[in-house]
Amino acid sequence: MKIKKASKVTGIIHSPGDKSISHRVALISALSNGENIIENFLISDDTLRTLACLEELGVDIELSEKLKIKGRGFKNFQKPNSTLYAGNSGTTIRLLSGILAGQNFNSEITGDDSLRRRPMMRIIKPLRMMGAKIEATGNGTAPLKIYAVENLNSIEYELEFPSAQVKSCIIFAGLHAEGKTKIIEKIQTRDHTERLLGLKVSSENGKKIIEVEPGIKIENKYYLIPGDISSSAFFIVAASIIPNSYVVVKNVSLNPTRTGFIDVLRKMGAVIELENVREVANEQLGDVIVKSGKEINLKNLTLSGDLIPSIIDEIPVLAIAGTVAEGVFEVRDAGDLRNKESDRIKAIVSNLRNMGVDVEEYDDGFSFEGRKKLKGTLIQTFNDHRIAMAFSIAGLIAEGETVIDDPECVKISFPNFYEILKNIQS
Repeated sequence: MKIKKASKVTGIIHSPGDKSISHRVALISALSNGENIIENFLISDDTLRTLACLEELGVDIELSEKLKIKGRGFKNFQKPNSTLYAGNSGTTIRLLSGILAGQNFNSEITGDDSLRRRPMMRIIKPLRMMGAKIEATGNGTAPLKIYAVENLNSIEYELEFPSAQVKSCIIFAGLHAEGKTKIIEKIQTRDHTERLLGLKVSSENGKKIIEVEPGIKIENKYYLIPGDISSSAFFIVAASIIPNSYVVVKNVSLNPTRTGFIDVLRKMGAVIELENVREVANEQLGDVIVKSGKEINLKNLTLSGDLIPSIIDEIPVLAIAGTVAEGVFEVRDAGDLRNKESDRIKAIVSNLRNMGVDVEEYDDGFSFEGRKKLKGTLIQTFNDHRIAMAFSIAGLIAEGETVIDDPECVKISFPNFYEILKNIQS
């Protein structure tokens, strides 16, 4: 894929369905009693892995214009005939493990080479505390072998580090446990699972407490999935860093645990407005309007601490914004970036260096001086969709031609990304 410099970006964008919500709605629908109808479900490699795993567990799924999932309840899944395959999807393997841990049959779940390198002890530890019988490799990675148990125990568990996937895994296991499970967050992470399930959430001493009652009845529903704010971030950044741009992203998720990057861009000086904000199925959504003037006058920030969990997926494209802004762009406390689909710190640093930016790399982040003219080069995606999309945006401001080595990897989350990118350029 070849990307050339753009004079501006303009247009109305309809972002694909939110990936995080799509995964969770599919899993919750499978646990329900009755047929669920889901509109704007994200059709991507990752979410299709979740659906394929559910079908292996005996869930009836019909995918046409809308997605239909007929739930089987909590413990009525069928034993799969073979190893469940999550592909590249960390959400699939971690959340589904919480459900499998409470079943009365043995199962095994694995993924591709990248997923088999990602850490799984973060879910294995709390699941074992609940009485689950689960094994990983000697390195604490997939494949995971999960054995039948009579019942799971309820626990009170404080997350050791902020992770919505770990939290959601425990929530799903807690639905199968005896007694009330409590999950305590020191730093809030995306909260789609507890919103969708309508769980009791409170605060105490600055910490968030989520309570999971066992065996709650999950009714079959109609779901409308809002647009994916993390996927929209690439176009929001593009319109913020290319002069004379104007982009409207319609009907996108505005969940407050997901809009941290918009706050960052506004603090940097970007002009971003929210309109038509409303609530559907306990989730906020609305339109994001971005416009830039003849000159780009952004100022860089240091991103660190409690902010990081709310912008973890957007750091690659925020780094691209940092290249045009004045001052030092610095990211710290983001060591978990190394445990994503790729080592994203390494991927960001190496590609920025190849584009002519002098970047300092840390164990938990990186920093560089902004106001740099990027030069087109060959971008290594490391088979990581967010790296591919972030550096495609970099190609829009780089001199010369930027070549993306593996554009196909965007299908993990945003199959029509390049089609939209082409349509908004001029």
